[in-house]
Amino acid sequence: MKTEQIYTGCLAQGAYYVVSNKEAFIIDPLREVQPYLDRIAADGVKLKYIFETHFHADFVSGHLDLSKQTGAPIVYGPTAKTEFEAIIAEDGQVFAIGAVKIKVLHTPGHTMESTTFLLINEEGKDEAIFSGDTLFLGDVGRPDLAQKAADMTQEQLAGMLYESLMTKIMPLADDLTVYPAHGAGSACGKNMMKETVDTLGNQKKMNYALNQPNKEAFIAAVTDGLLPPPAYFGHNVAMNKKGYDSFEAVKEKAMTPLSPAAFETLVEATGALILDTRPAADFYQGFIPQAVNIGIRGDFAPWVGALIGDVKQEIVLITEAGMEEEVITRLSRVGFDKVLGYLEGGFAAWQEAGKEVDQVKRITADEFAAQFKVGESMVIDVRKESEYEAEHVEDAYSKPLAYINDWTKDIDPSQHFFMHCAGGYRSMIAASILQARGYRNFTEVDGGFGAISKTEVPRTDFVCQSKVLKTNWFEFITIKT
Repeated sequence: MKTEQIYTGCLAQGAYYVVSNKEAFIIDPLREVQPYLDRIAADGVKLKYIFETHFHADFVSGHLDLSKQTGAPIVYGPTAKTEFEAIIAEDGQVFAIGAVKIKVLHTPGHTMESTTFLLINEEGKDEAIFSGDTLFLGDVGRPDLAQKAADMTQEQLAGMLYESLMTKIMPLADDLTVYPAHGAGSACGKNMMKETVDTLGNQKKMNYALNQPNKEAFIAAVTDGLLPPPAYFGHNVAMNKKGYDSFEAVKEKAMTPLSPAAFETLVEATGALILDTRPAADFYQGFIPQAVNIGIRGDFAPWVGALIGDVKQEIVLITEAGMEEEVITRLSRVGFDKVLGYLEGGFAAWQEAGKEVDQVKRITADEFAAQFKVGESMVIDVRKESEYEAEHVEDAYSKPLAYINDWTKDIDPSQHFFMHCAGGYRSMIAASILQARGYRNFTEVDGGFGAISKTEVPRTDFVCQSKVLKTNWFEFITIKT
């Protein structure tokens, strides 16, 4: 038997490929299925089943394309309702693949159909669990995503998750391997470990959720501090339930090269979003007006999903040379299938055509230190609230990038402010969005807080709750004067 975790860092997602006696199964495949087909061909095996732990919210699964190309049936746990052919398994049902078996453990709570798959090895011994979003390393799945569909509160779902864990997972042997669907960085949990594989015994010892004294304490702990889910989550769930266009068809349409003139005409005709995926260090020096910068070399797909939100939004791309297909692939993973094409020759072609360009005002941390004045300078920190609370520039205000669509409306365009994140990736995203909306009254700090912390700019780890909670720009200005 061979078990392989196929981990995708951009989404912090783990798919699983298991082979036994010339048969294989795959759990929670990503949208693009060619890598799985290549593995199957290389191993000379037959794909017998495609198991889905639940209807994923943070990415579009490759279950449909993979099933069409291999003939392998798709398997969901109890209560799942799909608009395509699938096996809806019963709790406790066993599937044989080669000399191993998979036992279905219905573990609702994250979603109603959430299922943990127990792997039984050739000797008949329980070997591992593929826990989906039921159990993470260091955390459990958030119980607030399925409220509407289940007609239940997040507290009720959390209570259901507690029962699932206590009755189905905790009685299992400590030496079982835990293979979760996500790791640190995923929005499906809040306290995940950086590791992607662990033993169940270790999780029983150190996972905060598994060490609560009772159900009430568990509910309070897992629902505390939950941030609103990204806007694209609901769209992805619908695609996973209802179906979608094949990835190859999406890619073929998106891989359309556009001259600068054709690019400009298409944007004007369709209102397509201009998505520039180059590094921040290149983007700020020159870009197409109204373009939004989300660099491909960061947490690209989650930020696209969180900030654009609507998967039906038409998009045109500016990429680094040779990165077009990679960008299209990553967009498709989170359901953004309406890519109309890309700028042939990249931004250099736009410049050579003599088209209008824009720039972001960016300064070094040392320049920021020279200009910054406590009590006078306005500083916007776009990191997560938890990062801000750990340490921040004195007098800085917490305005997380994830909520930029909420706080931009309160900006006074006559008031200058400095803006930074941890290293410059998120603040450049914010800068591009602000300039696309007409704001020019800010200066972005290269290197973010990491670079600022090496200067003499005063910092504090004290959290002023009024500054964290204030959202109105007028209040912000009033406090500062």
